[in-house]
Amino acid sequence: MDLTLKIWRQENPKAKGKFETYKVTGISTECSFLEMLDILNETLIDKVQLPINFDHDCREGICGMCSLYINGRPHGPDDEVTTCQLHMRKFKDGDTIVIEPWRSKAFPVIKDLMINRNAFDEIIQAGGYVSVTTGGIPDANSIPINRADAELAMDAAACIGCGACVAACKNASAMLFVAAKVSQFALLPQGKMEAQARVEAMVAKMDELGFGNCTNTYACEAECPKQISADNIARMNREFFCAKVS
Repeated sequence: MDLTLKIWRQENPKAKGKFETYKVTGISTECSFLEMLDILNETLIDKVQLPINFDHDCREGICGMCSLYINGRPHGPDDEVTTCQLHMRKFKDGDTIVIEPWRSKAFPVIKDLMINRNAFDEIIQAGGYVSVTTGGIPDANSIPINRADAELAMDAAACIGCGACVAACKNASAMLFVAAKVSQFALLPQGKMEAQARVEAMVAKMDELGFGNCTNTYACEAECPKQISADNIARMNREFFCAKVS
């Protein structure tokens, strides 16, 4: 396939960015999207031009690093995949593809398509953990947990923190991410001891970092590559309300 790429280029967080147009030819439909960008970068390096900066790590849909906004959708025109799992067969020969970084005040651009997602780490540091002692592994595993609660906690824990929910939201809200991290502990007995302090601290940090509010459009759920349910937001709101009135 021969493609036209319109890619956001920005030298640093304070620089004014702009779209630049590139042509790539002979791209296999079996290539992943990141492999296609690798091919483009090899071409640019051969021409002694600066390559495109973009984040990636595992390339297996696990780490959440490959945060790209492609043709108006986080992670591109496919469902339940990260950018590294997106293949070029989802595009047609001659297509023009627009590639941008996540757009959020809390996710400033580092360079080109690479963003700073330290805000998510700060939210986790504020309370996304269990500090109570449960003993050794056999002791922790012996704590009885309702199967339905265990399944819901595991579903919430599937969140990889990619930020697609923030990118999809018109308010750049991080509610789905925070709700998933609150839910994975709130549903389990090990997490109940710190439940009130956890949800208050994580929501306060989310607001402090400049994320927007949720208006229930469900765009976050629709674009989440791990199918994190918006039901977690309702659970987090209940946890927060109980913390405030108790």
